[in-house]
Amino acid sequence: MTKLFTVKCSIIAYTLDFKFEAGTSRGILKNKLTHFVQVHSDQFPESIGIGEAGPLKGLSIDDFSDFQEKANLILRRVEQIKFQANQELLLKQIDELQLSEYPSIQFALETALLDLINGGKREIFQNNFFNGNLFLPINGLVWMGDKGFMERQIDQKLEQGFDCIKMKIGAINFGQECEILGKIRDRFSRDKITIRVDANGAFTPENALDRLTKLNEYDIHSIEQPIKPGLFREMNKLCKQSPIPIALDEELIGVYGRGKRLELLESIAPQYIILKPTLLGGIVATREWVELANNTSTGWWMTSALESNIGLNAIAQLTANFQVSIPQGLGTGQLYHNNVDSPLMISEGKLSYNRKFDWELPDIFNH
Repeated sequence: MTKLFTVKCSIIAYTLDFKFEAGTSRGILKNKLTHFVQVHSDQFPESIGIGEAGPLKGLSIDDFSDFQEKANLILRRVEQIKFQANQELLLKQIDELQLSEYPSIQFALETALLDLINGGKREIFQNNFFNGNLFLPINGLVWMGDKGFMERQIDQKLEQGFDCIKMKIGAINFGQECEILGKIRDRFSRDKITIRVDANGAFTPENALDRLTKLNEYDIHSIEQPIKPGLFREMNKLCKQSPIPIALDEELIGVYGRGKRLELLESIAPQYIILKPTLLGGIVATREWVELANNTSTGWWMTSALESNIGLNAIAQLTANFQVSIPQGLGTGQLYHNNVDSPLMISEGKLSYNRKFDWELPDIFNH
């Protein structure tokens, strides 16, 4: 018989400080507010489960000014539930809370509860990544900034052994961005270095195809979200006409229910989708997107969304449950001065979990 248990929950706000000014098409980021959900239970007295709820300002559908108050109301509901200490049954119970308006809280609860029943060791899934035997290929992320800053980042990523570079574009002059891409291609062919670009919706339906045609001169692997989400007809037309494969990112946010997700994939027919569990509704939602992508011959990869190492670890373990061969977007663990120290390591363009190191939790946690 499956063990039943109840939990006590708490939520803690934590501000992550960037090591540099991180430029996006939505502005400059200097810090990132995140929240850690802690769960403990008398039935697991030696264990504390931790999950991360980190909505992105101006992007997540649960970016509320009173986020913590709303989260606390949900946590009080969670404390009334008798959970079953079984991975799939537990995920089903969380899904039945219908938290579609709170995707980051759903993800935090899923991961905190799985962590709890797995012994409070930050083990979300029992797989080869957590065991230290699987190295996930990842892209090296180049943030927006002036031309010199972007070129320095690229040199650094190449020196660190990345063979896939993802460059955010749309903030500086388009001609200068093409110049930077041209310099990479002068040094490395597409066989040596894969280039992805992320426009974050910076192009318009009027100029997008011209820009995609120009970018194609640099042997680009794919472009994320060339135009703003919600322009389904224009995006479908671009996916048909673009010489560069298109990946949907922001387009997936707030799309709930299997039918709606399938309709989006079939009506736009993108070449790829980008999966960010914090923005999409956690583990159950992400697994459904993967299933639908596979059924519609749509490529995909997983990406973190500026979480601390708590959230990044959960996303990496989720990713490792699938067969992945192309680089994932899981390189955000090195962004912050005050990240949670963890066994996560990046070397030669791969993310791994080094069992020789321990988690060093900040004093804000109830150890």
